[in-house]
Amino acid sequence: MSRKIHIVCVSGTREKLQMASMIASVAATLGDEVSVFFSMNALLYFVNGRNEEPPVEGEFGTLIAQNKGVPPFRQLFQMAAELGDATLLPCSMALDLLKITKDDLDPAFGPPTGLTRFLSDAEGAQLLSF
Repeated sequence: MSRKIHIVCVSGTREKLQMASMIASVAATLGDEVSVFFSMNALLYFVNGRNEEPPVEGEFGTLIAQNKGVPPFRQLFQMAAELGDATLLPCSMALDLLKITKDDLDPAFGPPTGLTRFLSDAEGAQLLSF
């Protein structure tokens, strides 16, 4: 039986984006229903043309950045969407504040979604926040 996992990404730190991407990609490839809601600082790292790397919180973030054997969070989220049918959803409020559209984001992203809709869809699911 597959689980429903809904992930909220609001932090723009390497460790939190990395962990969220690992959970999303592993769960999606195992057949779980995965939905990831990106808002606030997390969404900034998926805007086309913005290539800066997120800040690290501590030693582990530095190790991730230096280790070439660790798949980067962007790649893991993309794999989750392509291989496991995970849904990547941009926050409609964040898009408005940033004055960007869905077309300005990584093509793996689904339609802009409000928090109310995301939480309504997440009813009965496991909800994780990063």
